[in-house]
Amino acid sequence: MTTTPDTAQATPAASGAPEFAPLSIGPMQVWPPVVLAPMAGITNAPFRTLCREQSGGRGLYVSEMITTRALVERNAKTMQLIKFDPSEKPRSIQLYGVDPETVGRAARMISEEGLADHIDLNFGCPVPKVTRKGGGSALPYKRNLLRDILRQAVANAGDLPVTMKMRKGIDDDHLTYLDAGRIGAEEGVSAIALHGRTAAQHYGGTADWSAIARLRESVPSGIPVLGNGDIWSADDAVRMMRETGCDGVVVGRGCLGRPWLFKDLVSIFEGDADYARPTFAYVARAMVRHAQLLGEWLGDEARGVIDFRKHVAWYTKGFSVGSELRVKLANSSSLTELAETLALVDQEQSWPIGADGPRGRTSGNNRVVLPEGWLDDPYECARLAEDAESDTSGG
Repeated sequence: MTTTPDTAQATPAASGAPEFAPLSIGPMQVWPPVVLAPMAGITNAPFRTLCREQSGGRGLYVSEMITTRALVERNAKTMQLIKFDPSEKPRSIQLYGVDPETVGRAARMISEEGLADHIDLNFGCPVPKVTRKGGGSALPYKRNLLRDILRQAVANAGDLPVTMKMRKGIDDDHLTYLDAGRIGAEEGVSAIALHGRTAAQHYGGTADWSAIARLRESVPSGIPVLGNGDIWSADDAVRMMRETGCDGVVVGRGCLGRPWLFKDLVSIFEGDADYARPTFAYVARAMVRHAQLLGEWLGDEARGVIDFRKHVAWYTKGFSVGSELRVKLANSSSLTELAETLALVDQEQSWPIGADGPRGRTSGNNRVVLPEGWLDDPYECARLAEDAESDTSGG
């Protein structure tokens, strides 16, 4: 079942954006210039399917973070995470790694075995279990290590485009994004995405879009720069591109519980359609659809519904549901139970004030956990311990 937002509740888009061009990432032409950000536990094949259904298959949808060591060792969970729906084209994998050789082996495996059409490298994750090992948003501080990883990835990826996603830096005293962008350009990446926050900010405060503009000015014009951070609506995406000059946007938390945001993005970039303002009836159908897809992907309906529970608060934000029903929804263990509970909510509710805006993690964290001595010398030839890649994929 492919769902379409109720047209009776649609509101005309504020302004179209026909002046923008498709996003060129190597041989790929992405239209509209919109990328689904990799999010651990979220951007699995079922969620990507929901988003692609809304956009008519347009845009680029990236997998959850895949740990390079787990990939080359063919870890069972990792091999499940890189399964794409046959309709997914192009297929995009995000890799996380801290060892250049292992990253290179993973890139070669993806290329030679035809596992994906695009490789993105994670240099933006701010969570402590990643940064304490020198990975994610901590890694670009070590310039030579960053260069080695990028060089190995690009050299081993064959004809596949390699891109990188990063943050401004560790904190305001240790900004890395301009150096990292320069290194990425020198090593042959096909595009660079910047989340306008430091690792210390996590997801708190306001994203610094001016940093995206500075990166765009400093990177050669032939390499697309994508902006990320605080895109909660289609209008935000167009405003970011107009204010920063970036070539495309990366949408993360803005689509949590709102897969139809990708329909809005197609609409605004093509300049002539309506925004989705669905009734609760539509939202309920989308929720059941999401849980159903998860169950099919996992091979177990109950597991799919249980995995879906984390999405309930995002889908129902702003709607009058009631605390008892919210608890019951968050504890559903079958599709029937989920659908029957949703049917108890007023289906005719129109899109509520307050349903838009921030979702997901919004707290800041002023302390970034790093390996001992990490900040002593940004050009030290860092080599991390084997357990730096001990986590399996998906975050």
